[in-house]
Amino acid sequence: MTGIPADTTEEALDRVMERAAEAAPVLAAMRPAERAALLRAAADALDSAAEELVPIAIEESSLPEPRCRGELGRTTFQLRFFADLVEQGGYLEASIDRADGKWGMGPRPDVRRMLVPIGPVAVFGASNFPFAFSTAGGDTASALAAGCPVVVKAHPGHPRLARATGEAVAAALAGGGAPEGAFAVVYGEETGRRAVLHPRTRAVGFTGSIPGGRALFDLASSRPDPIPFYGELGSVNPVFVTRAAMAARGPEILEGYAGSFTQGAGQFCTKPGVLLVPREADLGPLVADIEGRAAARLLNDRVAGGFAAGLDRLSARPGVQVLVRGADGGADGWTPSLLAADADALLADPEGLLEECFGPASLVVRYDDEARLPEIAGTLHGQLTSTVHGEESDEVAPALLAVLSEHAGRVLWNGWPTGVSVTHAMHHGGPYPASTSVLHTSVGSTAIRRFLRPVAYQSVPDPLLPEALRDANPLGIPRLVDGAPEK
Repeated sequence: MTGIPADTTEEALDRVMERAAEAAPVLAAMRPAERAALLRAAADALDSAAEELVPIAIEESSLPEPRCRGELGRTTFQLRFFADLVEQGGYLEASIDRADGKWGMGPRPDVRRMLVPIGPVAVFGASNFPFAFSTAGGDTASALAAGCPVVVKAHPGHPRLARATGEAVAAALAGGGAPEGAFAVVYGEETGRRAVLHPRTRAVGFTGSIPGGRALFDLASSRPDPIPFYGELGSVNPVFVTRAAMAARGPEILEGYAGSFTQGAGQFCTKPGVLLVPREADLGPLVADIEGRAAARLLNDRVAGGFAAGLDRLSARPGVQVLVRGADGGADGWTPSLLAADADALLADPEGLLEECFGPASLVVRYDDEARLPEIAGTLHGQLTSTVHGEESDEVAPALLAVLSEHAGRVLWNGWPTGVSVTHAMHHGGPYPASTSVLHTSVGSTAIRRFLRPVAYQSVPDPLLPEALRDANPLGIPRLVDGAPEK
């Protein structure tokens, strides 16, 4: 397979979207076990294609082989994770209120509610995760699991990988009995705009920058029929260190911070971009650590250029001191940068100092009065994560955690935000600009809710109801009956 795929024409996109719309009711009507089988078939196909896919990923993304193989494993795990979820059936949130002539507000009719697929979904993948947040990543897996056809707009940073991944997934789905149009990959920036505006598109999943995501979000909102736009955008993921924690294990905390913000060349969406420490903290070992770290390649020239410009802006802000200035080593990539400022400078210029710098750079902020940490936390925009390194006895901890929980989708205690586990309780999102929908997550089992909508059936005869709501419960799924778990 050679060459970069050409941009999809407007006519070709129309055909793709029409096929997706035709596939939607067929895919939605498949029983949960049937859709679960499709997801597992896609996972098996990607695992089998690893020796083809991983070299392309390395070439297009500049990521090392262990990272690419591990990320492919995360991708296939997600597909199987959602297959298990679909089979269990709880995601349908089936609820039955039987007719009751003695209901407290007067006689009530028979009402039965469940979640149904929303329809064709357009997915925009991420540059920094060419597998797990891209063509067959979490948005695609959760949308297919919900019963929605998926049209992926390939990321320009890895177009050949998108094509190869898409071909493997499409073949697996077709072999498993999925309807034609259940999955497709399209190409081109203008194609992406058209996909968001296309009348057959019912929802959008996006992972990327604030400017790009906001532009598409505005398009989705501008339609004659606005549609949900689930975008994961930007975050600086602040870390607050209390005096007691720094006194107890300062060197360990600083070492962990250095490893976290330089992981993946600082190109993780959960990179800790700001670390708050007491003024007396000894930063000498941290500076030496950063100075000794090797260069790492960024994803592509566009990302490298954006990082260099962002680093220059941050370095030039009033009150910012450059402790370690990273260097552009050309083909070898960038060495990491470390900057510092005082808490007063941050409070005076939160917009400038809390701007995300996507790449291997981070800002250390020194504070004098620990009691002001909640005030500093209150300056934050929406975040994917916020972290506290502290002791349970810290007087400031309850107030600080309370403020951070208002601004972040995930709050960590004595840990590091890089690394987002695929699990049932995970939440990967947050208030804007971390995401465009504060109610939803792009990681974990509840990510499926983005692509489902509720429908209530009132007084519909049992044989005409969806299987999930029939009296006999032929799917054997968990349900609520008259407000209590069905026995």
